[in-house]
Amino acid sequence: MSRLQEPNRPFFHFGNPFRVLSPKGSQLSPRLLSLLNTFEATLSERLKKLVPKAKGDILSLSWMKLAMESLSEIQCDIKNLITELDLPVTDWDEKWMDVYLDISVKLLDISNAFTSELTRLNQGHLMLQYVLHKLESDSPEQFTRASSSLDSWKQHISSKNPRVEACRTILDNLVESLNLPKVKNSSKGKVLMQAMYGAKVATIYICSVFAAAFSGSAKNLLDLTVPNTLPWAQVFSDVQTTVNVEIRNIFYCGNFTVLRELEAVDACVKKLSPWLQDGVGTSERESFKNSVSDLRITEEKLAQGLDDLSKVVDSFFKIVLTGRDALICNIRNAGGAASKSMVAQVCRESVATTMQEWCDGWAPPEGCTVRLYVDGAFCREDRFGGIGDCQGH
Repeated sequence: MSRLQEPNRPFFHFGNPFRVLSPKGSQLSPRLLSLLNTFEATLSERLKKLVPKAKGDILSLSWMKLAMESLSEIQCDIKNLITELDLPVTDWDEKWMDVYLDISVKLLDISNAFTSELTRLNQGHLMLQYVLHKLESDSPEQFTRASSSLDSWKQHISSKNPRVEACRTILDNLVESLNLPKVKNSSKGKVLMQAMYGAKVATIYICSVFAAAFSGSAKNLLDLTVPNTLPWAQVFSDVQTTVNVEIRNIFYCGNFTVLRELEAVDACVKKLSPWLQDGVGTSERESFKNSVSDLRITEEKLAQGLDDLSKVVDSFFKIVLTGRDALICNIRNAGGAASKSMVAQVCRESVATTMQEWCDGWAPPEGCTVRLYVDGAFCREDRFGGIGDCQGH
């Protein structure tokens, strides 16, 4: 989602992090250098956490939860760095603000796509609950209905999500902006841009992993190259290589799904299928009951994993949104009439649309709309006026 009648623009077209600390440029003060070093050391540690002790954990829902939590932490690190730099919005280049607002919209788009996919997978949970109810009734005549419902579940899970499919275009736009020109006349700006570059690389890569997992296509998995002059470059390269090799191996196996918990459920379903088609013999009843029990256990683990991951994706959405909102508020307070007009247009055109997608992700049965209040807050409401929750002021 980009602003109306505006082309896609690069993320930060004003600072090459590869040359930020070039001897040819202005020297950073010890304090600024310390802030940058601390940020980049923390970034390295957050990236290292993406390689689990057991490679088999990669693409489990718990691992994806950890990866999304890392993204949220990196976003918070950027916010803290801006505070430590004491860089008020009045000192920001107008292009910095313009591009920051543009990239935040893209991140909100991606978050909404992931939320919609998690909602879709959760709908499959309800279908499995119905199947389990039929199977646990111990009534053979219910097996035909259970078998039909399992077929519907498989069709539902294997269907494509247009929002997830659209993520690749967004990610490609971000990748195109990784070659950045030089920042001039601002030591603080140089520090901020190099830190933001690191955050951007981590964000693009992790989002590509999610896009690949949710779309079921290794084509959405990115291989990014960063210059080895950056202190976190080797760590990122090692993490990317390890994770990508494992993920491509998973795709190579050609399983029903690449999500670990979902694959475990499918394995249980396959084990039950012969009984549902041919019936359960007297000597097989105990084995059948054990298989039904296994399906319930794996299904509950899947449901819990989806719920936990949904919460951290929603948290990431809120962090990006509040960061965007804070910048807009600062522009309102410090800018002139032109800046305030620009902020009002951004709020109305891009944020309102984003909030409607956020609303769609909530999706109560009776429908949902977004109400924009004078103070800038957005609330999700059902058609009876009941408020779900709010963002903004």
